Amino acid sequence: MAREKELLHEWVETYTDELVRWAFYKVSDTRLAEDLVQDTFLAAAEKMDAFKGDSQPKTWLFSILNHKIIDHYRRKVKQPVSMNNPSSLSDFFDETGTWHKNKRPHPWHTEEKSLLHDEEFLTVLKECLDALPEQWSTCVKLKYLMEKKGPEICQELDLSPTNLWQIIHRARLRLRECLELNWFQN
Repeated sequence: MAREKELLHEWVETYTDELVRWAFYKVSDTRLAEDLVQDTFLAAAEKMDAFKGDSQPKTWLFSILNHKIIDHYRRKVKQPVSMNNPSSLSDFFDETGTWHKNKRPHPWHTEEKSLLHDEEFLTVLKECLDALPEQWSTCVKLKYLMEKKGPEICQELDLSPTNLWQIIHRARLRLRECLELNWFQN
């Protein structure tokens, strides 16, 4: 028991920073990332006897953390879509499927550098993601940040493929609109 406590303390000292960085990358919220890492260490402490040393402690801890992140997104997606953020495609298209003139995408003229390395752009992108209904934001993060495949997302979030496709499609339209208003027109 004393050896397990000592080992866990060593892991906390050694791996906390890496785990928090990874969790932050996946959830874009410092406090939530820290909470998920704390939950990871609590789960590890409860299951120390399950760690057989077949893998590195870091691998085991990251596996626990990834499950905590997935559980977080599962809980989020079960929350109903807020009615104060309308989700109709008619906001973008007319009855014939043609873009409304004022909603038509504009060309994005970007320099050679990648926007994903621009801290200001990442801040605007995070704000746009946070402005999406929770279920949409969760689906986008799982697909594009966690690089999950459609069937895996559907299984984890208990969605039909058609529903997932609609959510992703609508979320991308809203993200594009938000980015055009808050980044590309500045």
